[in-house]
Amino acid sequence: MTSETPDITRAQTGIDGVSWNILGQVYVPKQASDDSFSWHATFPVETFVPPHVHPYQDEYIFVLDGRIDLLLAGKKTSAGAGDLVRMPRGIPHAFFNNTGEPVTALFWATPAGKLQELYRRIHNMSSPAEVVAAAREYDVLFAPPVSSAA
Repeated sequence: MTSETPDITRAQTGIDGVSWNILGQVYVPKQASDDSFSWHATFPVETFVPPHVHPYQDEYIFVLDGRIDLLLAGKKTSAGAGDLVRMPRGIPHAFFNNTGEPVTALFWATPAGKLQELYRRIHNMSSPAEVVAAAREYDVLFAPPVSSAA
């Protein structure tokens, strides 16, 4: 069991100095315990995460800078700086950067599940099909992709 420890994860750094390249997006782990896992995400222009479901986790996005377009429970919407997106377990969701500018956000999931292990595994993978196949082993289930929430 991994429990929380009192500490500070400094700006521009991740846990143990780690950052992951997930199909062009940069994920920097900020906190990890059995109860939750959080990461800072940078979405370059025109990057996205296709529709998927976390059957055993609730996921959240706090938008720090920019706008994220979403498909959330089958509906198109968007979230801007200061907005909090709630994605309960079992609800299909996807997010897209259609803004022409990089977007940054703080993500977290509870319980932590296997997300940290998934990101370690898919770091620097170049094939979306490989990422989708690997994700199933870590309780992230992808649907057929779409290119935009706009």
